[in-house]
Amino acid sequence: MDLDLAGEAALVTASSSGLGKASATALAREGADVVINGRDGDRLEAAAEEVRETATGTVVPVAGDLTDREAVEGLVERTVEEFGRLDHLVTSAGGPTRLRFGETTDEDWYGAYDLLVMSVVRAVRTAEPHLRADGGGTVTNVTSRVVKEASPSNTLSSSVRMAVIGLEKTLSTELAPEVRANAVLPGAHRTPRITDGAEAAVERGEFDSLEAALDARAEDVPVGRIGDPMELGDTVAFLCSPRAGYINGQAIVLDGGSGASNL
Repeated sequence: MDLDLAGEAALVTASSSGLGKASATALAREGADVVINGRDGDRLEAAAEEVRETATGTVVPVAGDLTDREAVEGLVERTVEEFGRLDHLVTSAGGPTRLRFGETTDEDWYGAYDLLVMSVVRAVRTAEPHLRADGGGTVTNVTSRVVKEASPSNTLSSSVRMAVIGLEKTLSTELAPEVRANAVLPGAHRTPRITDGAEAAVERGEFDSLEAALDARAEDVPVGRIGDPMELGDTVAFLCSPRAGYINGQAIVLDGGSGASNL
């Protein structure tokens, strides 16, 4: 299916690995020009080379820390400088440290809010006039399934990411009709965060191999496996496309059916 994204421009934050990189890969493969972002310059350059392997659009890496206001604003401005436009903003960010409530400090809470929420606020604020131009565009927030089902061992993510969903829903009204806003809520996908945890379990002697550890992680997933990041990336690209033109204000769960929430 041609998603009609060729020649359009996208910014994907936190896209040097994992689900952000998969989102950038899917958009670039569909012909969009994409700015990808990460803090580590070497890792970012390596990611850009990987994305270019299947890209039919231009891929530009721009380093920047999402907790830095000027860096976030600069990402948007650089995208417009590179491509002359910005049609799609995809926000992603690495998760905060997994902590139970009693283990958290004030600094943990403020840091998580700055990373997960204010990075989105600043990116959307700077991108809004560009997204409204040339017939309109999209905002897609990559968050987590924990906004539907909180994780007791991941208090910061379970709590703070809720603000992104509230923001996404309000944006879907305030920016309409020029701009559509949606969110995707991934469950377990085969990202470095998941595989690192699985490898640590193997080192502790809990499993004989990485695959065995990942299979155990998928035991409660009805489709029988954890997700491929490109499945999420393809969903993001679809939401950005005119094919999804009537999808607005939605939070779409991608977890293989493992969630227990009705809504």
